[in-house]
Amino acid sequence: MKQANMKVRNILMTTSLLSLAGGHVNAQERPNIVIIYLDDMGYSDISCYGQKKWSTPHIDRLAQEGVRFTDAYSASPVSSPSRAALLTGRYPARMGIQGVFYPDSYTGIPQEELLLSELLKPAGYATGIVGKWHLGSRDKFLPLQNGFDEYFGIPYSNDMGAQVYLRGNEVEDFHVDQSQMTKKYTAEAKDFISRHKDKPFFLYLAHNM
Repeated sequence: MKQANMKVRNILMTTSLLSLAGGHVNAQERPNIVIIYLDDMGYSDISCYGQKKWSTPHIDRLAQEGVRFTDAYSASPVSSPSRAALLTGRYPARMGIQGVFYPDSYTGIPQEELLLSELLKPAGYATGIVGKWHLGSRDKFLPLQNGFDEYFGIPYSNDMGAQVYLRGNEVEDFHVDQSQMTKKYTAEAKDFISRHKDKPFFLYLAHNM
């Protein structure tokens, strides 16, 4: 019964995503998808939600030209479970993820789960993640083994152990300057968009702070 329910859920999720991605139309008509996920951001930290001490004009423009939600809920108040829910559409407790993963954890996102990245690839999307992964740092749990074509970032939280930047599955830098992290992620995200602008792409930009 559990396997049957999972198959039904996966079929429904795949059908919904492919409709969103325009699975029945050509590449030029499919929307690009960018998800920006921020650690520790409060409801009123951006000016389109009432912040008066500083302005966030670019995010405000996204809200003005798109849709601004005023009532929403996270599936979890902590990192790993909330990310698992975002990328799978499932309650994290049903995946056995109720706390955060650590650099020495032997577990990660269950391999039988289907992530957005895995569902969009058959629709012709280039898939990339920049930033914080935090769904397991062992090889089989990393982004490239879970539907992403490209990855740059820290595989866990920026306050855990020794920090490293991964590119794909390999360590690119053992010395992370956290004061430049946001700028670095932004530059990597812009580079991904520039390289894939002529075809459908899915970019998951997960800032550590």
